[in-house]
Amino acid sequence: MNLSYYPGCSLESSAREYNLSALSVASALGLSLTEIEDWICCGATSAHSTNQLLAYALPAANIALAQQAGRDLVVPCASCYNRLKKTDHVLRNDPARRRQLEEVVNFTFTGRIGVMSLLEAFTVRIGAEEISRRVVRPLEGLRLACYYGCLLVRPHHVTGFDNPENPRSLDALMAGTGARPLSWSYKTECCGANLGLTVGDAVRQMVSRLLEMAEEAGAQAIVTACPLCQMNLEVRRPNNRNGIPAFYFTELIGLALGLKESGSWFARHIVDPLPLLRSLSLAS
Repeated sequence: MNLSYYPGCSLESSAREYNLSALSVASALGLSLTEIEDWICCGATSAHSTNQLLAYALPAANIALAQQAGRDLVVPCASCYNRLKKTDHVLRNDPARRRQLEEVVNFTFTGRIGVMSLLEAFTVRIGAEEISRRVVRPLEGLRLACYYGCLLVRPHHVTGFDNPENPRSLDALMAGTGARPLSWSYKTECCGANLGLTVGDAVRQMVSRLLEMAEEAGAQAIVTACPLCQMNLEVRRPNNRNGIPAFYFTELIGLALGLKESGSWFARHIVDPLPLLRSLSLAS
């Protein structure tokens, strides 16, 4: 199964472990992710707040590249996904805007390819049952707060994926690894996103609340599918080298599959997850 892959800027830098784990785990599960050639920044998180045409044109240029490749497009970053999915929605439902974007980007939109998040691709194209079947090291004893953030499943009329108030797809994948996803009410609350660069105190309060609620629910770690969320959960907290770690969901699937390279992903974390994993005999 071959899909086009748009890594986005974060996965080339601060979230490199997400990129590495996504590609390794997808390959191990028979999902080929082919990076689209000459992709450009999607404009998140600033273009949509400064210039509406640019906010659509940048993602449209990447959709055009994926359309040329002829494969559905998978986007691991929640922010990038949200921009690309909204643009895809506009191209499908707003004829005047579509004509404008076609002229700016110099392509003809066909609507023959879809845009999905990496979480959706793992859920729909692979599935929790298949992941469970491939597990060689069950993550037994690991209690997780599955954190979706505010962009993966909203707005629902655009994403059309999972329940926008109580999503369950990530929970199902984590259960497939043998871990225990917990019920908690903050799974779609905002982490503050890029406001951490301009209103740091406010974001620290938001992240602190998320961590408090995860711990109150009994979680030993948080798992997410967004590089900006993961970054905030590690950096924008009091005493950021202490407390519960924040994993990418692909890292935990890779660990459960027994992929040897998983240790190199964890070494890139700011909050070291290895003490927790070792305490559960899940890492050496």
